[in-house]
Amino acid sequence: MNARERLADAVYGLGWSTVKKLPEPVAVRLGRTVADLAWKKRGKGVRRLESNYARVVPDASPERLAELSRAGMRSYLRYWMESFRLPAWSAERICDGFEPEGMDHLTDALASGRGVVLALPHMANWDLAGAWVTTRLRTPFTTVAERLKPETLYDRFVAYREGLGMEVLPHSGGTAFGTLARRLRDGGLVCLVAERDLSASGVEVKFFGDTARMPAGPALLAQQTGALLLPVTLWYDDSPVMRGRIHPPLDVPETGTRAEKTSVMTQALADAFATGIADHPEDWHMLQRLWLADLEAAPAPPGGSA
Repeated sequence: MNARERLADAVYGLGWSTVKKLPEPVAVRLGRTVADLAWKKRGKGVRRLESNYARVVPDASPERLAELSRAGMRSYLRYWMESFRLPAWSAERICDGFEPEGMDHLTDALASGRGVVLALPHMANWDLAGAWVTTRLRTPFTTVAERLKPETLYDRFVAYREGLGMEVLPHSGGTAFGTLARRLRDGGLVCLVAERDLSASGVEVKFFGDTARMPAGPALLAQQTGALLLPVTLWYDDSPVMRGRIHPPLDVPETGTRAEKTSVMTQALADAFATGIADHPEDWHMLQRLWLADLEAAPAPPGGSA
């Protein structure tokens, strides 16, 4: 473990051990202060966030983009302050902390017994939405987590999410898809954050007018298991309550090859994500490169080749 990894592990450990003990108004103020400091520093993540917002709101002036990136950082730090505190929230606080629209889509899907895939982008607080599902709906689900370095940090995230009632599988390795498929065939629920492809072998989609690559997993799982695929988008308003929308299930095309069906369904998923992000861009926490043009423009790593 190098010094940077040790620092990251220590910072997250401090967050879960200390921030969760703060009174909620103090945690809110702390998050906003940290967000504003990071925004003023204009590091790589803030600049990338602003660049991504420029694609979402192409007619925005530089002043408007600056406002969006500041609001975006405040939303991002609200996510972290809430996440650090979620393990200490009461069941009542979790149940009162999220109000989704379109609940009938989810309840009808769960009642069908076919299995359900909920797919969502990095918006607002997806961990809170998950905790709400396990607490308010009393429905367990399975998800996938990106392997982080150091391993101790990954273990912290797994323990945190398992403590909220989730079954967490590592993204790396070939067993996750098979386990997810088994859960769905048993009529279970799977939740996946699904607008950023981590495998470099995802499906190309049009996203805000340009080409991006999104994971094929949600569409493939729906096809192979008969599960229903429902997009979800989340956002904050000025209240302590997070809002959300459960979109109608996406149809599996009746004709075409598996690859063609996957392409159609993943594009439909991207379109649903885009509607939610366009309505609430400041709550989309994408501080990494997403579009292929941006990925291709990324500098080669030191000592490597382009």
